[in-house]
Amino acid sequence: MGGRTGELNHHYDAVVLGGGTAGERIAAGLARAGRDVALIEDRLVGGLSPYFACVPSKSLLLSARRGEPWELAVARRDGLTGGRTDDRAAARMAEAGVTILRGRGRISGPGRVEVDGTEHGYGELVLSTGSEPVIPPVDGLADVPLWTSDDALTVPDLPRRLAVLGGGPVGCELAQVYASFGSHVAVVEASGRLLTTEAPFAGDVLADALRRTGVDLRLGADVAQVERKESGLRLWLSDGGTLDADRILVAAGRRPRTAGLGLETLGVTVSPGQGVPVDETCRVLGAEGGVWAAGDVTGIARTTHAARYQADVVLTNVLEGRREADYRAVPRVVYTTPTVYAVGITPGQAAELGIDLDIAGYDLAATARAAVEADDRGRVELYADRSRGLLIGAAAAGLHAEEWMSEIALAIRAETPLSLLADVVHAFPTYGESLEAPLRELAGRLGTPEEEAG
Repeated sequence: MGGRTGELNHHYDAVVLGGGTAGERIAAGLARAGRDVALIEDRLVGGLSPYFACVPSKSLLLSARRGEPWELAVARRDGLTGGRTDDRAAARMAEAGVTILRGRGRISGPGRVEVDGTEHGYGELVLSTGSEPVIPPVDGLADVPLWTSDDALTVPDLPRRLAVLGGGPVGCELAQVYASFGSHVAVVEASGRLLTTEAPFAGDVLADALRRTGVDLRLGADVAQVERKESGLRLWLSDGGTLDADRILVAAGRRPRTAGLGLETLGVTVSPGQGVPVDETCRVLGAEGGVWAAGDVTGIARTTHAARYQADVVLTNVLEGRREADYRAVPRVVYTTPTVYAVGITPGQAAELGIDLDIAGYDLAATARAAVEADDRGRVELYADRSRGLLIGAAAAGLHAEEWMSEIALAIRAETPLSLLADVVHAFPTYGESLEAPLRELAGRLGTPEEEAG
């Protein structure tokens, strides 16, 4: 684990607390702009994504689709993560001119940060400490061996029976991974469906896909108690059912990592489980001096690509520009087969906000591409604001949806008129053609504000 050793009691132009996706990007960008920058990290430079999250999970999902044996899949995963050492990432930081301070950082007051007992000064401070898994308060859970996603994506073990607690994106991806390689997988989700924050059809399509892979879905039930048996673990469910497992994987969500950072010394109060409050420029609200935050620690759009976006916003603002973050079109993707892709407002959010939504959809089975792929699963839905005549959200469940739905993210962000979107020509045969009918439908009903004004 390389990197230059920081000077004692040194005053830096900027200190970045947390070397994950956002922190690494900000530190390198500031250093390349001529700033004297320190990056504080107590684990691995690069954060979760390359070692414990995005890269290993997508590698295993690809191996599962290819039908590779488990041993080959693990070898490929570990090769892509570099053996979970950050030598290359630390070398990149050093090359950019960043000083890496290894250890746990804590703010000791305005303009001061402490790293394992040594205090350093700063002109600008960036918080990018990421997030941590939430372990539900289940009776007996603390007394049995369990995995978080970090463990499930690094160990070589293939459990015979795996119980996954949580039917969100991480739980669904890992359920499909382990079921594809032969584990008997059960997913326990307290709500009545998977992916509860997205449009209902998306969770339904994914539930069908997981069941086809052999996953036992226990929806509408929670885990009441866990106990160890001679033959493994037993989970008692709130609906009276039971599950037997050899390993429990907790995928019940994540919370921003804010505890012990010393935010109170800056006058910042963070509620338990909540993110560091930021304004539209990613400046921390209520903090004294130049204090910024980016990535999962903000609690906003908790994805790697959102962290990169916020990092770029912070960079612009610290380097004396002005840029405001716009989260209206940040994609949310579950990389299962089929993929679930969503962007913008969901029907549930629209109802909560009082937005009059017009919905148009299309089944992928009606496309020529579905016939070519011999896979008729999936659907796309588009959501428009009736009062404005503009797209404000969309969701799709289908093969490679993460690739052919990006034009909708652009349309939402750019507020492209429906009449123009409906005039776009898609290549044949592609899944992108499935967008044409719902776009024409919405354009026919709503038109555009410009047309109505005319």
